[in-house]
Amino acid sequence: FWLINMVIIYRGIESIRFLERLGAPFLLVIGVGLLVWAYLRAGGLGPMLSKPDRFDDLAGLLSFFFPALTGMVGFWATLSLNIPDFTRYARSQRDQILGQALGLNTTMPLFAFIGVAVTSATVVIYGEAIWDPVQLLGRMGGSAVIVALFVLAVATLTTNLAANVVAPANGFSNVSPRRISFKLGGYITAGLGIAMFPWKLLESAGAYIFTWLIGYSALLGPIAGILVVDYYLIRRTEIDVEELFRQDGRYAYRSGWNPAAVVALAAGVLPNVPGFLAAAGAVPSVPAFFERVYTYAWFVGFGLSGLIYFLWMRGRSGRDGD
Repeated sequence: FWLINMVIIYRGIESIRFLERLGAPFLLVIGVGLLVWAYLRAGGLGPMLSKPDRFDDLAGLLSFFFPALTGMVGFWATLSLNIPDFTRYARSQRDQILGQALGLNTTMPLFAFIGVAVTSATVVIYGEAIWDPVQLLGRMGGSAVIVALFVLAVATLTTNLAANVVAPANGFSNVSPRRISFKLGGYITAGLGIAMFPWKLLESAGAYIFTWLIGYSALLGPIAGILVVDYYLIRRTEIDVEELFRQDGRYAYRSGWNPAAVVALAAGVLPNVPGFLAAAGAVPSVPAFFERVYTYAWFVGFGLSGLIYFLWMRGRSGRDGD
């Protein structure tokens, strides 16, 4: 898979677009196919959803639900922040709005339901919950194993390229456009991806959700808060595009850094650091307050950084370069 990713990166952004156009409908068909199969094998929708949850009370449910929610928000916050890397190629503002509104608000709830329904159905069919669709296809045996391998390849390529390659490749390129192209940025990203030992992050669901997903949501939340406040509340959606590309323009601030954004980012991340250290095992324990704050890491960071940035910047209208 790593080598295939390298080949696609080498061929450029157009090859990624071509792959996404083919992969998205295919995965949709596979998902609906799994739902139909589960419906028929389990004996209908009633048996599929008949199994009760594993939580003893509401408190137990909430103690898992909110960290999982934060992790999922953090997971999709990556694409939320780098969606301009894709919408920049849209022909109009209307096209990208309709594309996201129709694409996300239909497929995301559908796949969420498919995941819950099919996993619940496997308890009826096999006597155990199987949440991994590739593992489920392999469990079916026969030609389903071949389908599973193909699904794994397509899902890995389309998801990894769109969510994990395009944004950092552009980011590295923006650091030094003359020296780092999109392709070189993609190669750097691929190297860092291997160096992070991602297979270690997936050793357990708890480590993946509570350490990795919530951990980087603590960073992405503040960034999102600053961007949203800056664009909608400070700029009122009015951006001088030409000034964005001037090293001495109105958005240069102090040697290219905006002190308000830096301070707001740090302030939004810091409250979540103790909880992250405890979740990662770096410290034995932290006060319960910091554990609770870490549970809502993305939301805490988003709100705190957005508020601090707004209070700092609201009196600087017209003095962006100060």
